[in-house]
Amino acid sequence: MSDHDDKPAEERGDARDDGAESGNGLRKELPQEVPAAAPAAEEAPKEPEPRQAEPKPDPEPRLTGRQRLVQGVWPPRVTRAQLIVAVLLFGLGFGLAVQVASNSDSDSALRGARQEDLVRILDELDDRTQRLEDEKQGLEKQRDELENSSDQAEEARKQTIEKERQLGILAGTVAAQGPGITMTIQDTKGTVEADMLLDAIQELRAAGAEAIQVNGVRVVAGTYLTDSGKGVGVDGNKINAPYRFKVIGKSQDLEPALNIPGGVVQTLEKEQATVTIERSTDIVVDALRAAKRPDYARSSSQ
Repeated sequence: MSDHDDKPAEERGDARDDGAESGNGLRKELPQEVPAAAPAAEEAPKEPEPRQAEPKPDPEPRLTGRQRLVQGVWPPRVTRAQLIVAVLLFGLGFGLAVQVASNSDSDSALRGARQEDLVRILDELDDRTQRLEDEKQGLEKQRDELENSSDQAEEARKQTIEKERQLGILAGTVAAQGPGITMTIQDTKGTVEADMLLDAIQELRAAGAEAIQVNGVRVVAGTYLTDSGKGVGVDGNKINAPYRFKVIGKSQDLEPALNIPGGVVQTLEKEQATVTIERSTDIVVDALRAAKRPDYARSSSQ
């Protein structure tokens, strides 16, 4: 057995320990081994880059101009003042629309009128102007007579009697006689209504009628007409066709006023009624109305 083998185990152990320590010391002094690069397929996945912080959304989304307008208008928040203004504006607009429509109807009727009809309408307007001028001159004459008369009391009495007679004719309390026309309306179809006869009365008054009688009923300022079955009621008195108007006035003004385009005669003919107008120099209006005493009104003259 060799001396090397004969060494005690402890010594061999110590030698190994020393060799290990020396080996460890050598390993510490050498750089660490770099592992071989792995194949591309086996490369470790790269860590994802940190995401940038996303901007936080606004607490309220921004609205467009149209969206803000809609939100301001709906739901409506109406105050009492705004409601009153809206009602007033609606009434004003409705009135303007009705006025424009009526003017359009009048314009269209005149636009389609014949030349002789237009001339007749102008003549009628001139006649109305002349009547007003004559009335003005008559009143001025009465004033001058009262101022210049030596016996003013007698002159005032005469004028009072004349004015009473005129007012009696207008009020229907006295009979009247003079030139004028007679208009007869034949209504075989039963289509003539109260408003059509009322239009005829108003047109006659505008043309200067001083006294009107319809089928034995005197027409006055407070006369009203209503539909009554197959006839018409005048101040509560029922009358039936044919409707006969006796009118005192200037016939040259009364007849053209009824025959204007779109006027009374044309309207009645559209309803299949027949209208005849006759001029006369002697029309008698003898239907009377009882004088009614006013309940509350009193004369204010001292």
